[in-house]
Amino acid sequence: MATITPQNPNAIIVSDIPPPAPLPSQPFTNGPRLGMPFDRRLLLTTFTSFVCGFTLGSASAGSMAALRFRAENAHRLPVSQPGWYLYHKSKNYYKTKEGVLEGVRKGAKVAAWSSVFFIVEESLDVFRGTWKAGRTVEQMEGVDELSLKRIDRGVAGSRDFVSSALAGMVTGGVWSAWHQFPVSTAARTIRMGLVVGLGYGLGQDALVWAKNKYGDGEEGESWIYKGARNRRKVDDEDAGIDQKS
Repeated sequence: MATITPQNPNAIIVSDIPPPAPLPSQPFTNGPRLGMPFDRRLLLTTFTSFVCGFTLGSASAGSMAALRFRAENAHRLPVSQPGWYLYHKSKNYYKTKEGVLEGVRKGAKVAAWSSVFFIVEESLDVFRGTWKAGRTVEQMEGVDELSLKRIDRGVAGSRDFVSSALAGMVTGGVWSAWHQFPVSTAARTIRMGLVVGLGYGLGQDALVWAKNKYGDGEEGESWIYKGARNRRKVDDEDAGIDQKS
């Protein structure tokens, strides 16, 4: 990038500075889900899933560890106040240790399977979008021969509840195959994944509909804060009219 170095650095002429480059008309191509790019959405989902799994796993494992410690030491209960103090101290240490270990395991498992769902959902969005843009079975190696505008338009039209429902089915099928479920249990798991994915996809579509209806459809500032700012502007205008009158 070229720089301007005047002879006198203290005297910079405004007309010598080139105008800034024009901003693109579409800051976000192919409409990311929930107004966030895939990498940011995946990171947020993985972190949230890990926190939820860690919280539930540590709470459940901690309670079971406390009961197990109590059962294992039922034949040698303390008889003095210092003994009861050491007894509860050892029980809390054992409970915390088992809860943290199990919480980390559960959190990692939930985060991994949540990431599988979101990766499959994004892959289906891109596949359906490029298919709508003209991709064929003979052209599965790449999309270099397709128009970028058609790809963006196709992917943007494919980010709906269909991909979420299919991603739920695929995740349920992979979960069943991983745990080697029988056919009846696998069918029930896949059906549950379909229902959960469909509900999640419809929820996303509802948020998009609300954003388009109550916001101006531009990316950047959240439509919730934008609505609050517009209401404050109206209130300020009403207050100014009252003061003038």
